[in-house]
Amino acid sequence: MNTDSPALTTGNAPKSAVPLRRILVVLIVGMALYFGYAMWQGLEKLRAGLEHFHWIAFAAACALAFGNYVLRFFKWEFYLARLEIRGVNKLDSFLIFLSGFVLTVSPGKVGEVFKSVVLEETYGVPAPKTAPIVVAERVTDLIGVIVLILIGSLGFSGGIVPVAIGSTLVIVLLAVISSRKLSMGLIALTRRLPGRLGTFGPKLEVAYGSLSVLVTFRNLVAPTLMSIGAWSLECMALWVILWGFGEPVSAPLATFFYATSTLMGAVIPVPGGLGVTEAALRSQMIEIGKVSPDVSTDAMYLVRFATLWFAVLVGFVALAALKRRHPNLLKGN
Repeated sequence: MNTDSPALTTGNAPKSAVPLRRILVVLIVGMALYFGYAMWQGLEKLRAGLEHFHWIAFAAACALAFGNYVLRFFKWEFYLARLEIRGVNKLDSFLIFLSGFVLTVSPGKVGEVFKSVVLEETYGVPAPKTAPIVVAERVTDLIGVIVLILIGSLGFSGGIVPVAIGSTLVIVLLAVISSRKLSMGLIALTRRLPGRLGTFGPKLEVAYGSLSVLVTFRNLVAPTLMSIGAWSLECMALWVILWGFGEPVSAPLATFFYATSTLMGAVIPVPGGLGVTEAALRSQMIEIGKVSPDVSTDAMYLVRFATLWFAVLVGFVALAALKRRHPNLLKGN
């Protein structure tokens, strides 16, 4: 077996020191900020607004969010195949992918690289080899969200600014990755960093080898189409929740609101886009969608619970299931 297809064994998989306590701290801090914001908005007012809400809409929103996860899992499988990583049980692969949502509340969702660590511990696949999948996922997600913003903005001019910002980010990132000379030059700089930071150079070289494969045009098309489909489901989650409040906001407009707020939460380096995504989502519903401030606040919270916090819950359930299937997983924590 060649070096691109590492031996996949559960018995001799290397153990990584995964700081689970830090994961919990990040999660708790994120939840504290979130519920603190809710209290600032006024819990009594929130409860009053939910009295006439059709809760079947919230269940539908969670189902749509889970559909997003399934489509993105197909991207994960696509990338593993392109990196010639074979022999991973499909159920394990699905649970490993979902376990990455444990760190959804991280800047740019970079914490989802956790699934690469879990894959290394369960199947012995080196984490630096698969960690670039997270970057490839973010690139295709950005492109997908930009397309959805364009679709949602048809009929009014409000979409040009977020589209321009997102497109610029994608172009710059792809330009850096496609230039081996530039990328290797940046990696070489890390070797000069003091202490442990200087040891990341070799790992980054391995990561770049994988990343340069994943972001070729041939390997961007299918994942980008999957991203468009996946994120359109979460956009529809907002539309369904607004329907639950009896607000007649069109599907394209709901798509624009959710896609632009998601983009803003992604490009500003705060955990899970907390605060940024919520503020953008609520203000757009009020100013552009003419939704009442109270309903906008309630809808914003519900869609974030159905997408962000539901994802974290799914991640912990998946990780617990993996622990049952692989008792030695994260044993050192």
